[in-house]
Amino acid sequence: MAINNTVLVLGATGGVGGEVARQLRDAGWDVRALKRGTTQAIERNDGIEWIRGDALKREDVITAAAGCSVIVHAVNPPGYRGWSELVLPMLDNSIAAATTQGATIVLPGTVYNYGPDAFPVLTEDTPQRPTTRKGAIRVEMEQRLKKASREGARVLIVRAGDFFGPNAGSNWFSQGLVKQGRAVKTISYPGRGGIGHQWSYLPDVGRATVELLARRDTLDAFANFHMAGHWDADGTQMSDAIRRVVVRRTGTAPRVAAFPWWLLTLASPFVTTFREMGEMRYLWKTPVRMDNARLVAVLGREPHTPLEEAVEATLAGMGNLEPV
Repeated sequence: MAINNTVLVLGATGGVGGEVARQLRDAGWDVRALKRGTTQAIERNDGIEWIRGDALKREDVITAAAGCSVIVHAVNPPGYRGWSELVLPMLDNSIAAATTQGATIVLPGTVYNYGPDAFPVLTEDTPQRPTTRKGAIRVEMEQRLKKASREGARVLIVRAGDFFGPNAGSNWFSQGLVKQGRAVKTISYPGRGGIGHQWSYLPDVGRATVELLARRDTLDAFANFHMAGHWDADGTQMSDAIRRVVVRRTGTAPRVAAFPWWLLTLASPFVTTFREMGEMRYLWKTPVRMDNARLVAVLGREPHTPLEEAVEATLAGMGNLEPV
């Protein structure tokens, strides 16, 4: 079993994988990242060893993971295309590599695993009975990881709410509330008035993951943690934080409008991403909140950036604000 601080990150060009890769690098880890293409190394001056390879090719993953004690599995098909066909084979490749190395697999978790019967408060032990296709796949992923934890690998799952952050990639913040790279004139909120919603600032998620990995030898072979993130109790706190930041930085107050679900529904037959977003609409119709007691018991507290500070960094990183 590898007992070093060498990690392979799958999905390092994406939001979650990229954030975790950078934070592990900054914490002194030797970070490798797999990128699609041929097998030659890629020269990049960012302190990360980039290796050409494909997460869908088992030999590429096993070769890249040689000598690693951790594999971060944060890879997804781009734009949700081929999700059903590709997600489980990619995970199986990471499991094969981790089992060979006796390594820990890190999976960024979601609330898709849970159906409405589990709401409004989720703990790590809440039964997972999803009502969506993507939720069922997520449950299967965790079942395969639990099996792997009994066969030589170790598993760490960090589950959080909807991501936002300067480099968070595609998410509800950048595709729903505001539009990346544009001045913020309208905030389109997808939820119902008075319904709570949970958000997670990606740098906080990355920090919690790094701190948990530093304690990985003391955790269960299958370890599962929830983050509380930022709880918007009635659907107004996030929009208000965006408004305050935009007013302070530009002097102009954006209006808040309802998200155009009708337009997304019309376009869904032609745009895969819209269809997948529509499938998750139920998460905006009811409050869904995660209990972080287990995380706090291990770390002593949850990494937490103040909301307005996090929103400003996110908008600036997305190109929505003029540089100061």
